[in-house]
This record gives sequence, C-alpha cells and structure tokens, in this order.
Amino acid sequence: MQTWVRVRAGDQVVYGELGADQGVQVWTDAPWWGGTAMAEQLAPGTYQLLAPTLPSKIIAAGRNYVDHAAEMKATVPVEPVIFLKPPTTVLAPGGEIRYPAQSRRVDYEGELAVVIGQTASRLTPEEAVDAIWGYTIANDVTARDLQKRDEQWTRSKGFDTFCPLGPGIVRELSFQAEIETYLNGQRKQAALLQDMVFKPPVLVSYISQVMTLLPGDVILTGTPAGIGPLQPGDAVEVRITGLGTLANRVVA
Repeated sequence: MQTWVRVRAGDQVVYGELGADQGVQVWTDAPWWGGTAMAEQLAPGTYQLLAPTLPSKIIAAGRNYVDHAAEMKATVPVEPVIFLKPPTTVLAPGGEIRYPAQSRRVDYEGELAVVIGQTASRLTPEEAVDAIWGYTIANDVTARDLQKRDEQWTRSKGFDTFCPLGPGIVRELSFQAEIETYLNGQRKQAALLQDMVFKPPVLVSYISQVMTLLPGDVILTGTPAGIGPLQPGDAVEVRITGLGTLANRVVA
C-alpha cells in the first residue's frame, strides 16, 4: 500500500512516497497539489517525519460514535456536529503535546482523519467520495475542563500542539479497520471505523455545504468511547489498521 509523507531532510521540507525500506521518493509537491515523483531518494534515517499535510483548516465532527456520545451524557446527533481547530494545532508524529497552564484536565481523543484532495463546495455524498484524497491518524487533544466551562469549544480544542497528525496518508482504507488509543502502553479506546454515525463522504458533503474545502484540508471524524486524561510525561499512541501508529508525548 502506498503511503505519502511530508519530511524534513536538513534544511529541506518535501513531500514524498514512503518505500517498504522506509526510504522516501521525493515529489515536486504534495500530490493533492499536482506534485509528481522525482528521481531523488532519501535514505532511511536521513529525514524527520512531519505532519503529512498543512491544512488551511481542520474541521472536526463531535459525538460521531454512539458509545462516545453516551459517555459524554449527550444525545447522538441527527446531523453532524462540527467545530474548527486552527491549523496551528497541528503537531508532527513524535512531537510533544504541551499541557496548557490554563487547564487541569487534558484528554486524548484518537480519530481517523480525512485529507481533502480537491476544491470542494456543495457536494453530494456521492460526489464527496471523489473529493477525499486519503486518510491519516489524528489525536483531537481537548482541555476537557475548559470545554465544559466555555459555551463553545474553540479554546478547549485550539491550543498549539492539540492536533497530532500522521504518520502518513494512504489513499484507500477498509472501514472494517480498528482504531485504538494506548496510554503508556495500556489500551484505552477501541472501535471499528464502521461504527461511526456519519461516514466520511457524509461528513465531507455536509461540511462542503457550509464552507469550501481546499486540497490538503483535514476532517477529523470523531472519537470512540474511552477518552481519558493525559499528564505530563505520558506517552499516547493512536493506531489504525492499515495506517500505522501516531505516537506523541506530553510535556508541561
């Protein structure tokens, strides 16, 4: 399965295709911006993984798993509940989630992320299928106490480093795949992607009725039950079958 990554090699930041040997074939640009493969290859160990896309915006779906809605003592929505995370929340695989001084309760939320591949506005769900370029992993880190205190979610979801993203993007994904979140090696979340209330084409279509989606934009598809608190020093991993593992640590 082909995996696309964004990496830093010395002073150079490039998009590329990850090989089976963990080498990277460099591309002229992101493939969703029309990039093409180059002859240049980066050998394993000579680059640092970055977040695989730099979105103009991140749109997230809330309460998109029935069991998560239940644990939040909330109803299952009849249409998608969406909110924004600023692009400054994006964090690379292996990067440090910074625990904000304003919060006393910061939670992990493992999620599947959709990457948009074309300008998308007012699409039907059927049209939205073609607007999805691929899939990656995200952690919708949330200051839970601030979420409950504020009347909207911007602050609780919007701190710098609150959207770890990666490690790479794949074009196709089975929705029989499992999503899991591990905290310090202990499994805390587990669900099948097919358990989502609203599947990715429905989310893309719904959001595109509100705002124009641009290539490279990211949609977070919601988290299953099992959310819980992070502490400085913790290691958190989100795993999705076929996508690999997104691993980050928490710092004060």
